[in-house]
Amino acid sequence: MSQTASHADTYVLGRGEAETRRLILQHLIYAPLTRRVFEAAGIGAGMRVLDVGSGAGDVALLLAELVGPTGRVFGVDQNDAILDTARARVAAAGWRNVAFRAGEATEVAPGEAFDAVVGRWVLMYQPDPAAFVRRLVARLRVGGVVAFHENDFGYPPATFPPSELSQQVQRWSLPPGAGGPGGPPAGAPGPGGPEMRMGSKLFRVYLEAGLPAPQLRLEAPVGGGPDWPGYEYTAETLRSLLPVLQRFGGVDAAAVDIDTLAARLRQDAVDGQRVQMLPLMFGAWARKPA
Repeated sequence: MSQTASHADTYVLGRGEAETRRLILQHLIYAPLTRRVFEAAGIGAGMRVLDVGSGAGDVALLLAELVGPTGRVFGVDQNDAILDTARARVAAAGWRNVAFRAGEATEVAPGEAFDAVVGRWVLMYQPDPAAFVRRLVARLRVGGVVAFHENDFGYPPATFPPSELSQQVQRWSLPPGAGGPGGPPAGAPGPGGPEMRMGSKLFRVYLEAGLPAPQLRLEAPVGGGPDWPGYEYTAETLRSLLPVLQRFGGVDAAAVDIDTLAARLRQDAVDGQRVQMLPLMFGAWARKPA
């Protein structure tokens, strides 16, 4: 998930080294989905792109491939420490057309008009997503692309056929009061947290931001067998969430046994010949009107 937020820090997954590693693992799974959204949105060679909530640099690296050496990627994140990781990864990849800066996405690089503004897991952390998008649109040239990729935990990680372990992980991930089973819908596991169903709200956000009705794409990662990385990703996401889930959801860390969870999920899937599907991802894109 992105590590950009407005004002109060609502990033419930933490900002340490473990979360940076989780973000990189996350991209291994989600990169093909995000690429398809950006390509469908028309992001290509020679474009100048503002990447909002760059984190460890995964989306910026993907964009660098799409815009090529004649394009430019400008990444923004509030977490300056994680941008050091992003800069090192960009340098190792040999890209010289990617730059990062810490700060608010709507305030950096004043005066520059971009061809596209993009983000993944960004709007879910904004207290007013439509206002945030509206401010970003001001950074675009007429006809520029607005493309966001957001998930929807209305459908949390699941296995087919279901298992007791996978259902328990759902209960841990979204306990009552946090939009989970047995509780009323809510934005997040704690006051002022992220909107866990942002994906299905993208259409309205674009309209409220003054954009044309966006085109939409819906996908979800799915896999099985012993080598599927989704088990580790699910466990590491729960690890990052565990402190806030303990505080606001009453989750018992001993019952979760986080250090063995990935192995248990893998064994459960392999033994039951199950496939695991991760949360739905909504892509939305539109162009700035004249």
